[in-house]
Amino acid sequence: MSSSAAVLVAHGSADRRAAATTRALARLVAAARPGLAVRPAFLDHAGPRPGPVLAGLAGAGHHRATLVPLLLTSAYHHRVDLPAVLAEARAAGLRLPVAVAGVLGPASTGPVPAPLLAALRTRLAGHRAGFDAVVLAAAGTRDPAARASVAAVAAGLGEALGVQCRAGYASAAPTVGAAVGSFRSAGRRRVAVAAYFLASGRLYEVAAAAARAAGAVAVADPLGADPELAQLVLARLDAAAGAPAPALTGGLR
Repeated sequence: MSSSAAVLVAHGSADRRAAATTRALARLVAAARPGLAVRPAFLDHAGPRPGPVLAGLAGAGHHRATLVPLLLTSAYHHRVDLPAVLAEARAAGLRLPVAVAGVLGPASTGPVPAPLLAALRTRLAGHRAGFDAVVLAAAGTRDPAARASVAAVAAGLGEALGVQCRAGYASAAPTVGAAVGSFRSAGRRRVAVAAYFLASGRLYEVAAAAARAAGAVAVADPLGADPELAQLVLARLDAAAGAPAPALTGGLR
């Protein structure tokens, strides 16, 4: 048994497809790294929660663990929710050293991870009847650094595709519909939408519906359990493993 373990932490959703995607991605990561214990966990809605998963890993004899946030931006869930989860686990007696990896998206303005761009391009590949602009549809956030990271991904995707790409949001301005409409007002008639979502859920459906209503010719599926994302998870895991894990206090027996 490996002494280390990885816990893939998703936000969670009332949509069961989201949890299924997280578990499928965990299986891909485990298959790519034989011997590594990989567990899914969720901050909300679905279970299990990260604290009990960490306690179970400690009880099984693992000596350290890394939390890998299945988040695309470093906003509230990464900066606030994950530290709170660890603090709660420590208060409950967890002694297992735990490192926290970076989110899957870029930090602020870049660089944009190549596997992430590859996964976005793959999802659009089935719609290559020809498009002259792309909107990167994201959930939405008020965090300036998180918005800058989404804009960086949009710029990187546009450069990779050779077309102009801008961000649009399901729950913030500019909306996905407004971004599609802006391109169409500028004379672009074949606007496609790339989905900066890991899984299906309410916000993805809102974004997709708004894109179609605004005249988008194609809306890509969410990233899902993609092999490129599994490689990105492993890269984040390895990067975090190179940093010393914070010492935890308490007493899990």
